[in-house]
Amino acid sequence: MNDVRRGRLKVYLGAAPGVGKTYRMLDEARRRAARGADVVVGFAECHGRPLTEAMLDGLEVVPRSPCAYRGGYFEEMDLPAVLARRPEVAVVDEFAHSNVPGGGRNAKRWQDIDVLLAAGVDVVTAVNVQHLASLKDVVEKITGVPQHETVPDDVVRRARQIELIDMPPEGLRRRMAHGNIYAPEKIDAALANYFRPGNLTALRQLALLWVADRVDEALHTYRAEHAIGGVWETRERVVVALTGGPEGDTLIRRAARIAARSAGGDLLAVHVARSDGLAAGVSHASLARQRRLVEDLGGSYHSVVGDGVATALVDFARTENATQLVLGTSRRGRLERFLTGPGTGETVTELSGDIDVHRVTHERAGRGTLLPSRRRTLSTARLIAGPVAGLVLPVLLTFCLAQVRGTVNLTSEALLFLLAVVGVACIGGVASAVIASVTASLLLNYWFIPPIGQFTLDDPNALLALGVFTVVAATVAAVVDRSLRLSRRSARATAEAETMSSLAGSIVRGGQTIPALLERTRETFGTDSAELVDAPPDHEVGSGVTTVPAGPGAYLVLRGRTLSSSERRVLAAFAAHVGSAVERAQLAEAAAEIEPVKAADRLRTALLRAVGHDLRTPLAAGWAAVTSLRGRDVEFSEEDRDELLATADESMAKLNRLLENLLDLSRLEAGVLPLNLRATSLEEVLPMALADVPDVDLRDVESIPPVLVDPPLLERVIANLAGNAARHTPAGRRVMVTASALGGRVELRVVDRGPGLPTTGRERLFEPFQRLGDTDNTTGLGLGLALARGLTEAMNGSLTPEDTPGGGLTMVVSLPLADRASQADPTTATPTPYRAQ
Repeated sequence: MNDVRRGRLKVYLGAAPGVGKTYRMLDEARRRAARGADVVVGFAECHGRPLTEAMLDGLEVVPRSPCAYRGGYFEEMDLPAVLARRPEVAVVDEFAHSNVPGGGRNAKRWQDIDVLLAAGVDVVTAVNVQHLASLKDVVEKITGVPQHETVPDDVVRRARQIELIDMPPEGLRRRMAHGNIYAPEKIDAALANYFRPGNLTALRQLALLWVADRVDEALHTYRAEHAIGGVWETRERVVVALTGGPEGDTLIRRAARIAARSAGGDLLAVHVARSDGLAAGVSHASLARQRRLVEDLGGSYHSVVGDGVATALVDFARTENATQLVLGTSRRGRLERFLTGPGTGETVTELSGDIDVHRVTHERAGRGTLLPSRRRTLSTARLIAGPVAGLVLPVLLTFCLAQVRGTVNLTSEALLFLLAVVGVACIGGVASAVIASVTASLLLNYWFIPPIGQFTLDDPNALLALGVFTVVAATVAAVVDRSLRLSRRSARATAEAETMSSLAGSIVRGGQTIPALLERTRETFGTDSAELVDAPPDHEVGSGVTTVPAGPGAYLVLRGRTLSSSERRVLAAFAAHVGSAVERAQLAEAAAEIEPVKAADRLRTALLRAVGHDLRTPLAAGWAAVTSLRGRDVEFSEEDRDELLATADESMAKLNRLLENLLDLSRLEAGVLPLNLRATSLEEVLPMALADVPDVDLRDVESIPPVLVDPPLLERVIANLAGNAARHTPAGRRVMVTASALGGRVELRVVDRGPGLPTTGRERLFEPFQRLGDTDNTTGLGLGLALARGLTEAMNGSLTPEDTPGGGLTMVVSLPLADRASQADPTTATPTPYRAQ
């Protein structure tokens, strides 16, 4: 259970500047303050509007924090001051505002608000629709004004309430013309530019659609909570394909909007490095930036390796149960498409089946990273086209030259055949070049070297020509082949580095657990499964199992497809990371085994220190009193004798209480504390429990129904809590005890008005032999709160600390109602031993 209830966030979403967000926000603050809520204004930007500034009257405003930056003077919200004030509600304007750097401030205002929410403060804020991250590029296209300050959509969607502040375009323009928004010198320019009717209408529609999606999500949650039957709605999972090109930002935002249109929609970005190559020119920096954008929009980034981009994309989408795929359109011309065949988009569309495919236009076509196969340097198409061209191209050239016989001399004819051979070498490599050179030599010999119409292979010149053709073709083909090998080797190294960089980034971002690394490995290499085993498989069935060592006594096994040698090299790096994770897990396991021993040692040391003080002090006082009474050398008066007897009695009572606490705590630890649960009213327990606490303020306890507890144990719980509260309540203030019944349980609150405690370290309150704020354990055993929580939990209750509004600490004891508990389990009213869970 969290120590502090997280604050609730309410967002006023404006369709455009000037619709009245800040006014409505301050109006709500005034209404809440009038109802008795503790409200402060952490930051409000009124922009010099008199009506809005008037709404601040009567509200407590936290002074702003001045700061200097680059020679300028600015004022920001004083976050530490608001936290120190600890109001129930804080009004903080400009949700998407970027803070001035320096001074320990967060980068964004929404991060400041998140800190307030974590501290249990409810926050009311405001933001315009143009500042939502997923709509940034759309708003810029509509208005022509770039938006530099944005807030992630997911942060806004987490708000408990989102209220749209809207106004018809003409009404907003009238407000502008009347000077209610901007200064007079800015009105004409604003009306002619940003505040054009078309712009305002488009922004209004964007805001309405965005809020409609949020309403749809809330309705879905309501139906689920109330078990309302109806049509099953599949959650949208949108996959966007990234190549690392400049179009990636547009694709991501478009995909984010598609995902956001459905309640609970997911955004997944995927980058494919394939074995037969991606387009060259991918920017790793662009991919890193796009990854951050995806995460800012609430999505997740993935990187996979596949034999083909289209197949890998569709396989990934099906594995992730995606409903839609978002791709960038190709910029190839018709001739290029005719020569090279269908592209990735067309192939994905054919393979997608029931997955919807969106082809998004963009200004520039993206290019990806090359991860070529090391087994060959030429594609299958070129390996087929090369020999065919070696046979067909010389024949076509012969036919053409035969038509112009007599106009071209033999030298020119030979050069043209040589050019054809070089062209074939560039297409198909060495083998195709040899085929072309032999074919061209024979045709040249037969058709163009006298005597025409017959072969003259016994002629030394003919043999020389054939040899020259063969050597030139082989040389050119070898140069082309080497160039392709070097190019693809370089591209492969770049792609492999990119893949490993992506893995390292995933580990840095927290995906370093063994299950996360195994899932990352399976996803990256496109296999059906990835598992960690103690021993390699005895034999591999089929060709779809790959095993690599992942450290001493650990092996990484992938099943689904056969990996190439180059992919195995990358897999070895993944296995090394998995092995490191295994070693860390083993070390953590060993540390966990040692921790109980260390804890027991600390407990023993703390007990000895505490016992040395708390047990020895009353023992010494009682011993001194008894020794004095037994002495014969001093005659004590009746008053002195009574005082010594009272001291001895008080010391023995204190020792008895300490020993009872220790014994009860040991019984709780052993799980053998006997219980006698029965229906008990608070009025039966509270008088005895509060007898030693002077001047307690009791409220709302008379009408509380009975609870199912062990009365003596509950009495001790309340006595310990009230005594602890009395020690921390300043003079002149009273400890308050109040109760309420809700949902089958009773909550008893013991409230003090002391200094309170920070949220961090509150659980140490309930550790035995510990006192928060003490430098050692010699000031007391510190068993009161530890015993109180243990006894409460033994009676099926709970004990949690809360902040007291206005300062202090409240201990909340939650107990089951007697009638509800008896109905749930009739045996709970019988004496039973408590067993520790």
